[in-house]
Amino acid sequence: MGRMMAAFVALALLAAPAAYAVQPDEIMSDPVKEARARDLSRELRCMVCQNQSIDDSDAPLARDLRLLVRERIAAGDSNAQVLDFLVARYGEFVLLKPRFERQTMLLWLLAPLLLIGGGLALWLQIRRRARNNADAPMPPLTPDEEARLAALMSDEAASR
Repeated sequence: MGRMMAAFVALALLAAPAAYAVQPDEIMSDPVKEARARDLSRELRCMVCQNQSIDDSDAPLARDLRLLVRERIAAGDSNAQVLDFLVARYGEFVLLKPRFERQTMLLWLLAPLLLIGGGLALWLQIRRRARNNADAPMPPLTPDEEARLAALMSDEAASR
């Protein structure tokens, strides 16, 4: 019984991403255009939820945007034209993945630059420590340590 319940939960979790907020009355009759609308909807941010695409959001504004996307596709706009229309109307924030432009260059390059800078700092720190450890002389042994070392060495020689 436990295995059956675990299988059911696993199946439900796998099916969860397929549960979109798109309502049956929004779906276009042409499957190719509907697929384009879904692809575009996954790229657009819900202005209410902000971390969800309009395809996943139940907010009324997301529904309006989904309908607007389908309206533009039905009018014959290309995907780029639909995105340009929405960016002109709502700004770059409507895109879940901002475009790589001069204004967004820092946003795109900051993470790789921080990663490279951190790696460089780590490498320099490791080199500095290795150099300091190689240059530092070994402190002399205390008389107790010398006696213990001599005893260990004599025990080792005797066991051979």
